[in-house]
Amino acid sequence: MIGIAMNRLAAFVILFLFPFVSVSASEPKLYEIPRTQVIPILEAGSDRQYELYVKLPGNYEENTDKKYPVIYTTDAVWHFDMLSGATEYLMPDVILVGISWQKNLDDEREFVSRFRDYMVVKSETAAIPTGEASNHLSFIRNDVIKLVESRYRTDPKRRSYFGYSLGGQFGAYILFAAPDTFQNYVLGSPAFSERGANFIDALEAEMAGRQQMMNANVYVSIGELEESEMDVTENFVSVLQRRGETGLMLTGLEIIEDSDHSTAFPETVIRSVKWLSRLSNEQ
Repeated sequence: MIGIAMNRLAAFVILFLFPFVSVSASEPKLYEIPRTQVIPILEAGSDRQYELYVKLPGNYEENTDKKYPVIYTTDAVWHFDMLSGATEYLMPDVILVGISWQKNLDDEREFVSRFRDYMVVKSETAAIPTGEASNHLSFIRNDVIKLVESRYRTDPKRRSYFGYSLGGQFGAYILFAAPDTFQNYVLGSPAFSERGANFIDALEAEMAGRQQMMNANVYVSIGELEESEMDVTENFVSVLQRRGETGLMLTGLEIIEDSDHSTAFPETVIRSVKWLSRLSNEQ
């Protein structure tokens, strides 16, 4: 009897543990952000391949008559997940679009194309090509935005841009070169070299001569410990302040306390999404 009881107990233990053994022995799966699609996109007129990461709101399928605001971000591999978490709580009714780096670049460093695509000044000595911001802006306006707005129910009057570091420099360029691309601009710790800042000054002077209306809301931030970039960023903000008569609404310069260029990023995401949420509610 004792032997039978022990056999039954052993069988019970095996049956109880079997699901856990099976789970632990299975192959791990990659985690995917819910309601997010990956869309390949080719830059018109070239062989440059990119990807768009598109996250839809939870109620998108239910509200078939509703049009949604959209937040576009560059450096999607670094930014998308945190923006996804922040908007899930603070802006649940927004479409989030991340624009990848070039996918078919012959370089192991997948982020290299950002120096070419986001920087406004060409360097003749740099080992990595730079200074094709105007070309990347055309790609976003003519390819990315058109694709998104043709596939999804978006509100073209409520487009926002989030850029950090070199993406912030690129966003500053968009703001002056084609301000109607977005209605709201988040420029976090924009990485302005001296030449890049001078380029923005020249672009602003050219726009002032044309008396072009900007009609945009702008959020600029920088880490308190980013001492090397503080002066040039403050100068950039003063440039924006001179454009107030063109419909440009500036928050001022948001200082992220006790933060350097890296540690200012998470706080910039939270504060700027709160700002965008308030604007969205007002609109």
